[in-house]
Amino acid sequence: MEDQYAITNYLDAEEVTKKLDALIEKPIYSIKPSVLKTYEEEYFGKKCRTSKAMIDEAINIIPGGVQHNLAFNHPFPLAFNKAEGAYLYDVDGNQYYDFLQAGGPTVLGSNPPSVRKKVIQLLETCGPSTGLFHEYEYKLAKKICDSIESVEMFRMMGSGTEACMGAIRVARLATKNKRILKMGGAYHGWSDQLAYGIRIPGSKWTQAKGVPRKMFKYTDEFFPNDLNDLEKKLRRNKMKGGTAAVMLEPVGPESGTRPVDYDFCRGVEKLCRQYGALLICDEVVCGFRIGMSGAQGYFGISPDLTIFGKVIAGGYPGAGGLGGKKEYMKYLSSGIGGEAKHPKALVGGTMAAAPISCVAGYYTLCEIEESGAIPRAGKFADRLTDGLNQLIDKYKLPFVAFNQGSICHLDTTGAMHYAINWHKPWQIPEVLKATSARKQEMEHMGAAYMAEGIVTLAGSRLYTSAAYEESMLPDILNRFDRVLSNVEELG
Repeated sequence: MEDQYAITNYLDAEEVTKKLDALIEKPIYSIKPSVLKTYEEEYFGKKCRTSKAMIDEAINIIPGGVQHNLAFNHPFPLAFNKAEGAYLYDVDGNQYYDFLQAGGPTVLGSNPPSVRKKVIQLLETCGPSTGLFHEYEYKLAKKICDSIESVEMFRMMGSGTEACMGAIRVARLATKNKRILKMGGAYHGWSDQLAYGIRIPGSKWTQAKGVPRKMFKYTDEFFPNDLNDLEKKLRRNKMKGGTAAVMLEPVGPESGTRPVDYDFCRGVEKLCRQYGALLICDEVVCGFRIGMSGAQGYFGISPDLTIFGKVIAGGYPGAGGLGGKKEYMKYLSSGIGGEAKHPKALVGGTMAAAPISCVAGYYTLCEIEESGAIPRAGKFADRLTDGLNQLIDKYKLPFVAFNQGSICHLDTTGAMHYAINWHKPWQIPEVLKATSARKQEMEHMGAAYMAEGIVTLAGSRLYTSAAYEESMLPDILNRFDRVLSNVEELG
């Protein structure tokens, strides 16, 4: 299969990292407090009253007022009731450009009619779930296996978190080793053992509230884009019995927020082979967004196990899965021929591989491939990033804009670029304090974008889709211009 990728030219990770290093050395630049107050009063206060009333009620019965972190925004979460292509609409009738894209899965755009039609047909006959085998379980699995060379078998799960949990269990059974190495700052779901080193490289257990520290006995992190650090950890683990797996986000932690060199992934794979560890590639965001063969196809690696999420259910619930080479996937087998030839990883999920998820996922992947959605979304992201960089230069701001295909970053505070050096423990409180302050201003920037009709992920990340058209770009950039023209140094 000939693949078309979302990435036209891969970024210079070293250059981007230098800019991000410089960003966190500078004072915080953010939306002027007076302008933020105007947005709060004139937009959110007057034009989003129905959302505010709903949240005021919801906060009494839902912790924090929302069910998932993506829904939070300053000064209060908005309630959305319509998604169509490149647009979202809130309950007050306000229209927005959708750069959240449900966290990444909607490569075709939100609620594509062709997929919706197939889902409705299913609901009129089978219903959303039966708990038994459905033909589209096979069709979706075959589509994924046909698209990604390293995936010879595929098992649907309920979420990316579940797929990550299953992957480390398989790796431990296959290698008979216990230890897991993950890239610092990467998010591989919220399970106990993997809630380690998230968001901030070097943070270890400090961000994992509610998890006993002993849960991390066999988990460690390595610094992003640092093969020497990874080899040091692999060598140390070898002295303790060995490493079961290395977990990798191929574009860098948090969807490439801290980008890695083009050849970094191949270096990780080489070290895995040298030290007998399985390579687990987390393609929850990158899979079918960077290319039909995943980011692994773009970077030229062949992981042993691949974690899927987001797009494989076409934006519908039940978006998770684990794929890989047969010699390792056999540890997940059940049913026919699944007796006792090998120990089996304990995984489950009554609603996994529900017909509604598999139908939506299958037709979404087919249309993504047939329509050329991946390179279209990537080209739009290239032009958007170029426009954002022109605005940054126009207003002489220290901000950093870059993209890996259709994953765009507009970093205004550097809140996620910090790292903790445990050789200098006195710096840890300073780092946590700085990230907290910068995260707050990142949310304020996100509020300004929202008031200008642009929905982002946490005010710092933007996903594009094939629903975006060239004619939309001037209007989008004008909205960003209105925000960036009102930025000042906060001191």
